[in-house]
Amino acid sequence: MDKYCEELIDVLSNVKITTLQEEENILKVDRLVDEFTKVKMRKGKVFFIGNGGSAAIAMHMTADFMKNGGMVTCSLYDSSVITCFGNDYRFEDIFSKQLSFLANEKDLLVAISSSGKSQNIINAIDAAQKNHADVCTFTGFKPDNPIRKKGDMNIYVPSEKYGIVESIHNLILQEIVDLIMERDGGFL
Repeated sequence: MDKYCEELIDVLSNVKITTLQEEENILKVDRLVDEFTKVKMRKGKVFFIGNGGSAAIAMHMTADFMKNGGMVTCSLYDSSVITCFGNDYRFEDIFSKQLSFLANEKDLLVAISSSGKSQNIINAIDAAQKNHADVCTFTGFKPDNPIRKKGDMNIYVPSEKYGIVESIHNLILQEIVDLIMERDGGFL
């Protein structure tokens, strides 16, 4: 346990939060809170997406940002919609087809992918951007992963271990919503 926690802390201290315009400039979590707050103030929706463990994080954050952050969030995990779009189109389009109907310029897509290579996440980012929504990516593994290059804000965890990457993604998102809740008051 001590070794794992030491590795987690070491990787956490090397997380990079950047924008496309400020690739070399490392940002702080406060900047992420500001971006989520802008969406909240303009009454935009926040969509969280991911596959596998990242899907679990996405679904958890959909609830927390609504309940604790007082934000409008939308789940893209309705099983009948996912299986319909997966069957009628392709698995790679289960999120992008939904976002093409739902996302707009007031909204934020939070795209979570440990590898940064998931095609359904890439397609969703493209659909959200086509509708002028902002995009925040959470990735890991290779620093040059394709998803990391697509977001307005990009959180990169420099590890190739799923558990480390997913734990840090969850930790940062939880910190953001907790800071919003502390600032705005609880919504329980």
